Amino acid sequence: MSKNLNAQRLNMQAFAQEGLPLVEITPLQNMERLAHELHGLQPDLSINWQAVAELRPQAGAEDVVWLHLQAKAVLPLTCQRCMGAVPTTVEVDQWYRFVADEDIAMAEDDQSEEDLLVMTPQFDVLEVLEDELLMALPLVPMHDTCPENPVFSAGEAELAEQEDAKPHPFAALAKLKK
Repeated sequence: MSKNLNAQRLNMQAFAQEGLPLVEITPLQNMERLAHELHGLQPDLSINWQAVAELRPQAGAEDVVWLHLQAKAVLPLTCQRCMGAVPTTVEVDQWYRFVADEDIAMAEDDQSEEDLLVMTPQFDVLEVLEDELLMALPLVPMHDTCPENPVFSAGEAELAEQEDAKPHPFAALAKLKK
């Protein structure tokens, strides 16, 4: 952790004035919602990420705090074809502008290209990071080519056995011809 900064209780104004990046490796088990999406949680899985804040001048007003959040990880997701683990690269590279309150955020959201966040005394960067990683997950994770043949139906084998046991409807006609 950089200079005893706590990513879950960060004073964004002071962080931006300092100008130093916060570079961390966070275990996935600390991100409960993201861990729930994985194909088995190995204890050594982690997210490499960094946050950098800066003050940008604004005409006729105080400087505005901006946050740049970057992360990259390879996560084992469940392939929707074969139900096996598929390693999936997930990346975040996002800028945020801080505003004073929720009303300003709602009013400016439609006109601004960047994402807006509300300035709080103790900002939780990990919560925003987890949100961004969840949004970066593919809707339907799949292998390009599955290593195992997919099972398309839970009862497929039983159905095949039942069909083999049933007499063929034209078998009786074949006996009459003889």
